[in-house]
Amino acid sequence: MRDIRIGTSGWHYPTGPGRWNGVFYPARRPRGFDELAFYAEYFDFVEVNTTFYGQPRPEVTSAWAARTPSGFLFAVKLYQQFTHPRLFQARVGRTLAKTLDTDDVPDAAIAALAAANQADLDEFRRGIAPLAEAGKLGPLLAQFPPSFHDSPDARVHLAALVRAFADYDVVVELRHRSWSEHASETRALLAALGAAWAWIDEPKFKDSVQQPDVPAAPFAYLRFHGRNAKAWWAKSAHGERYHYLYSIDELRPVAQDLVDIASQAHRAFATLNNHPDARAIKNAAELKRLLGQDMPDLPVPLRERLGDLDIEPLVPSTAAPRRTLF
Repeated sequence: MRDIRIGTSGWHYPTGPGRWNGVFYPARRPRGFDELAFYAEYFDFVEVNTTFYGQPRPEVTSAWAARTPSGFLFAVKLYQQFTHPRLFQARVGRTLAKTLDTDDVPDAAIAALAAANQADLDEFRRGIAPLAEAGKLGPLLAQFPPSFHDSPDARVHLAALVRAFADYDVVVELRHRSWSEHASETRALLAALGAAWAWIDEPKFKDSVQQPDVPAAPFAYLRFHGRNAKAWWAKSAHGERYHYLYSIDELRPVAQDLVDIASQAHRAFATLNNHPDARAIKNAAELKRLLGQDMPDLPVPLRERLGDLDIEPLVPSTAAPRRTLF
């Protein structure tokens, strides 16, 4: 099962009602306590989300590589400038308005300054280089917003971005239904680019992408955001939409699909993003146990809050590969 990597989306949740301190990490930390090193005692893979909010810095990623054991992998989310141009333009506009002390900043000026160029791409590459050099770089995640609809211009943008990172494994997360309405064309485009189509588990609405099977080539990448439909669009506390704990009955078919993918000699990654109160840790640990992977007992506070890992591994399937996910 080495070709199946299970982990969480991020490892640093220090504040708020859903913090990991005192749940997964100790409430009273010994001198020199390192969250990432502690996390790596349980998992051999993590998805990095902080790089969405700021370009990665080589000194930071070099430290990540040094603080994790051999064989550990980091999937790295692309900077928002590459996938969320409107969001990034708004950020640039706010910065310009503050710098120039005026709200009357021309839209054309904002768009020109926000547009990604070769220097921006090179900066991202330099930032992740220490992970690649250490053999610890997993896929790059290009997560597009629901507003990114399938269109000729969108396909050009998608293709250009993936080609800009052609030296890396790239996985693309598409959220609008237009991409699945033309699923065969979307698969063909990603296959031609050598990119994977991320499989996402989240509440489904009328405009949500629909994915009836698990694309496993060139590798499978599954992201689990939880199924908290009621709070998904609520303007409440940060992270409330991800406040969800998967049941064993919900995880068992996921584990079977991962086994089927691995049996076809494909690599697979599964990352849990239901992070409040370290629920992602509990569900990632349960997936590992279902797959028969080594998984230490969870810290006592987490077990007291969310329950023990009292799970029997799946019986290896001898049937033809099947698709039961979600």
